[in-house]
Amino acid sequence: MALPVARPDDPVDPEVDAELERSQTLLEQMGGLSGLIYSTLPVLVFVPVNTVAGLTAAIWAALGVAAGVLVWRLYRHDPVQPAISGFFGVGLCAFIAYRVGEAKGFFLFGIYTSLVYAGVFAVSILLRWPLVGVIWGALNGHGTAWRTDPRIRKLYSLATAVWVVVFGARYLVQSQLYDTDHTTWLAVARIAMGWPLTAVALVVTVWAVRRAGHLPADKSVADKAAAGTESTRA
Repeated sequence: MALPVARPDDPVDPEVDAELERSQTLLEQMGGLSGLIYSTLPVLVFVPVNTVAGLTAAIWAALGVAAGVLVWRLYRHDPVQPAISGFFGVGLCAFIAYRVGEAKGFFLFGIYTSLVYAGVFAVSILLRWPLVGVIWGALNGHGTAWRTDPRIRKLYSLATAVWVVVFGARYLVQSQLYDTDHTTWLAVARIAMGWPLTAVALVVTVWAVRRAGHLPADKSVADKAAAGTESTRA
């Protein structure tokens, strides 16, 4: 995505600055690129340890790595919310694996979480409330005003559809690997379809948000709003 090159004499757009600041804050809250990479470490440890030392050792090893990531982020004074969520997420996956009695159970929570997310995002498009627009409107304080402009709604629907594809692909591929007992390939798919696909979806989302923010005002929408105001006064 090509970005405009700023010149020293270019005027500063406060709204663009605020948009970039919100985007950076959102990325930081998600843990940034390092947080996405850290989230793969427990999976990288779990499968080989399970192969060598068994399920119990693998569970403790994954929990140990998740705890280590949390301590490391605390030491570096990085945002810890992603690490805390990741630790409890690994704990839940480990508990499911223990209850199932098989290593592949470690991936069961993520598989069905992807299915739920795909369904929720898809339904939001059908209801004409695309979640990307809802979430962004809540973050920037614009609420649901964007819904009055069909062009913006289409952009947010497109970005939301990309997330549907990402979550849906994760579910379809990983559930098939789960059903056929390919635990090692489950780990590979979990990593390969994790932060790389998330990064792609985020690029599309940022593009849609920026494109929506730079669209000229829709005259027909403005006329309808003005007409509504006049009728109210009358």
